[in-house]
Amino acid sequence: MKQYTVVERTEERLIDQLLKNRGVSYETKEVFLAPNFERDLHDPFLMTDMHVAVDRVLLARDTQEKVVIFSDYDCDGIPAGTLIHDLFRRVGITNFTNYIPHRHNEGFGLNMDAVNTFIADGVTLVVVLDCGTVSFDEIAHAKAGGIDVIVIDHHETAQGRIPDVIALLNPRRDEAYPWRSLCACGVAFKFAQAFLMKLREQEPDTDIPLGWEKWLLDLVALSTISDMVPLRDENRALVTYGLKVLRKTRRPGILQILRDNKVNPVNITEDDIGFTIGPRINAASRMGIPKIAFTMLSGDEKTGREAAQELENLNKSRKAKVAAMTREVHQKFKHMEEIPPVIVIGNPDWMPSLAGLVANSLSEEYKRPAFVWGRDGKGHIKGSCRSGSTSVVALMEHAKDAILQGGGHHQAGGFEVADDKIHTLGTVLCAAHEALAQESETVSYETIVDATISLHELTNETYTHIAALAPFGMKNSKPLFQIPNITPYSVELFGKTKEHTKLILPSSTHNIPAIAFFRTPDSFHMEPMAGKQCTLIAHFEESFFMNKRELRLRIVDVI
Repeated sequence: MKQYTVVERTEERLIDQLLKNRGVSYETKEVFLAPNFERDLHDPFLMTDMHVAVDRVLLARDTQEKVVIFSDYDCDGIPAGTLIHDLFRRVGITNFTNYIPHRHNEGFGLNMDAVNTFIADGVTLVVVLDCGTVSFDEIAHAKAGGIDVIVIDHHETAQGRIPDVIALLNPRRDEAYPWRSLCACGVAFKFAQAFLMKLREQEPDTDIPLGWEKWLLDLVALSTISDMVPLRDENRALVTYGLKVLRKTRRPGILQILRDNKVNPVNITEDDIGFTIGPRINAASRMGIPKIAFTMLSGDEKTGREAAQELENLNKSRKAKVAAMTREVHQKFKHMEEIPPVIVIGNPDWMPSLAGLVANSLSEEYKRPAFVWGRDGKGHIKGSCRSGSTSVVALMEHAKDAILQGGGHHQAGGFEVADDKIHTLGTVLCAAHEALAQESETVSYETIVDATISLHELTNETYTHIAALAPFGMKNSKPLFQIPNITPYSVELFGKTKEHTKLILPSSTHNIPAIAFFRTPDSFHMEPMAGKQCTLIAHFEESFFMNKRELRLRIVDVI
């Protein structure tokens, strides 16, 4: 069950309370509130193997070697691949191609089939992004075939073991680099910084302007926010400046996506990345066409905009497939006497890449763990699981004899099951759920509420204090408030399909709107009603919908 704990107010000024809640001390407050590119970014050459990686790519440039940029298919890997693509083009590397694996048919990471293709094509250097740290066999095979490999990644090593690469740029491999929590695109940017530093040193007359690399920060902001790495230290500066670049973006594909979704680039925020751009990039890989997302980011006025429109259609198709899968589940439930304590459902025709979206919907609707599976292009049964109560990690641990592999965190995970175990997986997980209940291992998810505020405090001045803490994300969450003892003037549904909720709250000076997307009134702990007193748990935010500025509440719950 979700529980809310309101932090005791100990500071007079709201901004000081919000900073204290985030562990920002008085001594570090000014640095936190005013990120600075030159001050806050670390020397890229502190990262182990950076000198080696830069020299190897410089050699490939000078000798016109055949190079492949191999990047993962998600919203970290694709921007990272785009960043290296843009860098190579700008510095005169022309004999290269970008390769993004097919999520359904190839799966995550460097694979043998791809390596064999590169060997057959006479490739001599592969730059691997957002994967590769544990691709020991594939990298050894590439080396045996005459290919040097540079890995640019941020995933954990296998107990410190390093693959046989020319260079592994990964801040998690050791303690050499001061900030371990860069995303892969962030590491790629550090490589771009280092490469251009070395190039300018060797070629003082280069036509690449000092600071040109800052135009790549839009990609770093996309990845850092989407990949949910902590927005502290170096990441805070990278995203702050990345958002500034996005507001001036030169990328036709991004401009097209923003236009299609009625977002003015001048007002773009982390939410626009998290709810508009990111899902469309991820839709490309979920639907098996990741190269479209890459073209959207890297393409020109024609190809970039066309790819953006294709992404829009893909995202609609993705929504339709998820809706069809959910309807199929509901049809099956109609023939069941009762819904089991753990939902386990799937179809060999379902794409595992969409399973997490369905599992999340089922877990929220039925208030219990949901395991949803499909069959991938290699014939393996894979799925995703979600829970708001019992830990899915604990469930999978109790059912380990039925699951080939599984992992994640308490509320979300992934799994693979053998063909001969899938039909009994539900029974096994329900038994595991019962055992965990007896062991009292049902998890209560505590949500920290920053402060209690009243309706009359929802002013421009209050919002200015909140905005000073942006950009928001992991380890710097958007401030959450309790607004007690309010009585809605009206409660209504809005949107084409009436799936969003809007409350109008009367205050002494003006009415304040409070909205919740994809939530209906009956989905909250307490159903809000006009004229009935309640308490809101909500964010206070600024909206520019239809280019009209409005301060409003974004409802998290009604209690």
